[in-house]
Amino acid sequence: MDISTFATKGNLLKAKANLALSKTGYELMDKKRTILISEMLSFINRAEEIQARIDEEFSKAYRELQNANITLGIKFVERTGYAIPEDKRLRIHFRGVMGVEIPQVSMAPETGTPLHYAFSNTNFSLDQAYIEFNKIKALIVEMAEVENTVYRLAVNVKKTQKRANALASITIPKYTELVKNIQNTLDEKEREDSSRLHVIKRGKSSEGVLY
Repeated sequence: MDISTFATKGNLLKAKANLALSKTGYELMDKKRTILISEMLSFINRAEEIQARIDEEFSKAYRELQNANITLGIKFVERTGYAIPEDKRLRIHFRGVMGVEIPQVSMAPETGTPLHYAFSNTNFSLDQAYIEFNKIKALIVEMAEVENTVYRLAVNVKKTQKRANALASITIPKYTELVKNIQNTLDEKEREDSSRLHVIKRGKSSEGVLY
């Protein structure tokens, strides 16, 4: 048997302290959940805006790419694409939101010329396609940050909800019932002791009268 359930004043104080701690914990979990949900919704709205911009930029980029393919030839455009190096400017940092690590993805400024192919045999359509796809790359980086943030927040909202539910449905009722039971037992014991003491006093009083 758990000795913490014995009806003693010490256990009553411990039970009350645990009940108060559980209620405080629930309030903190509830506030954390509210803040995380608010943050998550704002990032979801941001993701929708970025996706709309990506769709728009893709339309522009593919239109310019089609023009470049028509005017320069698909093979030439393909060979030009091989001249563009892999972009290694991606940088990832983290910031904390209510104990959740949120990624911050950025790209270091590009050094040198922004174009990686010669101008002699290319045209305006290819240049525009390159520029538009670069815009899309930046938007995709931003979208990756936002989607990862939404995922992390959603996972932590679920965890926080689970902990809050456990406190509300298990821990708080448990300690509420324990405090009630110990208090009732102590009150009953106090009444019994009081009655017993009253009987003893009355008995002594009767003995005094006989003598």
